[in-house]
Amino acid sequence: MAACAFRRSIASQLSKVLDLPPEKLIKSISAVPVSKKRHVADFQLSVASVLENHSGDCLAQDLQLQAQKLAEKLKCDAVVSEISTGPGTVNFTINRELLAKTVLQQVLKDGSQYGIKSELFSMVPRQKAVIEFSSPNIAKKFHIGHLRSTIIGNFIANLKAALGHEVTRINYLGDWGMQFGLLGVGFQQFGDKEKLKSSPLQHLFEVYVQINKAAEDENIKKLAADFFRKLEEHDEQTLSLWKQFRGFSIEEYIRIYKRLGVHFDEYSGESFYQEKSQEVLRMLEDKGLLQKTMYDLVFSLLFLTISFRDLAAAIDRMKKHSCDTMIYVTDKSQSSHFQHLFQILKLMGYDWAERCQHVSFGLVQGMKTRRGEVVFLEDVLDEVRSRMLQNMASAKTTKEVEDPMETAEKVGLAALIIQDFRGLLSSDYQFSWDRALQSRGDTGVFLQYTHARLHSLEQMHGNEQLTDVNASCLQEPDAISVLQHLLRYDEVLYRSSQDLQPKHIVSYLLTLCHLAAVAHKTLPVKGSAPELAQARLCLFRAARSVLGSGMQLLGITPVTRM
Repeated sequence: MAACAFRRSIASQLSKVLDLPPEKLIKSISAVPVSKKRHVADFQLSVASVLENHSGDCLAQDLQLQAQKLAEKLKCDAVVSEISTGPGTVNFTINRELLAKTVLQQVLKDGSQYGIKSELFSMVPRQKAVIEFSSPNIAKKFHIGHLRSTIIGNFIANLKAALGHEVTRINYLGDWGMQFGLLGVGFQQFGDKEKLKSSPLQHLFEVYVQINKAAEDENIKKLAADFFRKLEEHDEQTLSLWKQFRGFSIEEYIRIYKRLGVHFDEYSGESFYQEKSQEVLRMLEDKGLLQKTMYDLVFSLLFLTISFRDLAAAIDRMKKHSCDTMIYVTDKSQSSHFQHLFQILKLMGYDWAERCQHVSFGLVQGMKTRRGEVVFLEDVLDEVRSRMLQNMASAKTTKEVEDPMETAEKVGLAALIIQDFRGLLSSDYQFSWDRALQSRGDTGVFLQYTHARLHSLEQMHGNEQLTDVNASCLQEPDAISVLQHLLRYDEVLYRSSQDLQPKHIVSYLLTLCHLAAVAHKTLPVKGSAPELAQARLCLFRAARSVLGSGMQLLGITPVTRM
């Protein structure tokens, strides 16, 4: 890893001066974000992070003085061409030819593994992770509210898998409960078997609307209760109908997940834990956790928000997967539910509850199609594809593509994902079609456009593997800015892996696109001398490679023409 080699070299010199092991210093040396100022260093050391006696009360001028004293003891060498100081930092500028040669060789050698092979991850143990996300209610059309859980869970799973962790993706379906009694009766009265096969979720939705209107009738309520009782008793005919609802629902969901580029290793559900929840109830009673005393009243109140099936599911997953971490991805309204769930598991004696995590997210507001307020996810996917097709047809820069519908779908999905991932996941945000679909703003469309443009550049000027590049041809400020930014990629991945926030990667990729766009204008490949053209082409290929890898982590399939 390019950044690793430079960090090690800087840490080696610092260790001799500070009398600290290089391993301790490496994580204190960070790449400097690219600035609009033309001359910026490549790495910096925060002096506060290595001072043993440093306290939060240490004055800024004291840190500045310490930085200057440290800088005076250091020397430039074959790797570091310049040493300077900033506010409490010592800054290191890498030899420019070495920077270009090392970064480009590493990016092109590692490909999609660039950044992931960094020593920043060397101390992070490989783990087994179970991630529960999406989790729609069967027999209902995929609600737009499940979109965030689906794309966020997919991102977390992608990132962990890329970093070498063993990931199990679980879809925990809402497939049990009294509502299925009502739906069963509704289908007996209003259902059509042919419609159930051809358009299951739409038909079941229509049935549910009809039976809900009729449910004010006490007789209907009684029939629904009887149907669900039979379901719990495993009555063959009743169970057969429920299995059809579940099976057709999953088939429909898989089709929609395919459009989103999402897959699952396991489709679980509340129905799996009907009997095991009784075992959990007995365990709680045996441990005295359900005693009805005043002392236990506060604790017992926790159970008002907890389903015994959720407890059974967590216990079963840990037995089955022996995972190091279990992550639940749902909206923030369920935060207290998961706090209570983990608390009860711990009181039951399951210490692994401390390794369970709830990744919460805010609400999306204002998502409407041309026909009005959105309810269903497929309406949004159709709308974004339709709008992108329209935009592509009217844009002067659009290239002829083999499958315009497929390209519009991929670009449209990128637009949805980037608008969603730009801020903190826990924040609510206002959705805007115009903002999401801009081709020149900080959008998913801009990422796709840049990737396609760079790919086209490679195709136009030869697609052979570039090996021996003259690094001295890449000394222009715009080339250096791209190289410096590529240097930072492993730190961005590390940060996202720590807090599971995609916004760090999104911000990084958008900046990379802006830097590449500027370089594309000022560093032409066409018409340049062969050696210079080859070096520039190598730079753009490296930028496109990192851009494509980052997009795939986010759940975006890069397009090569648009």
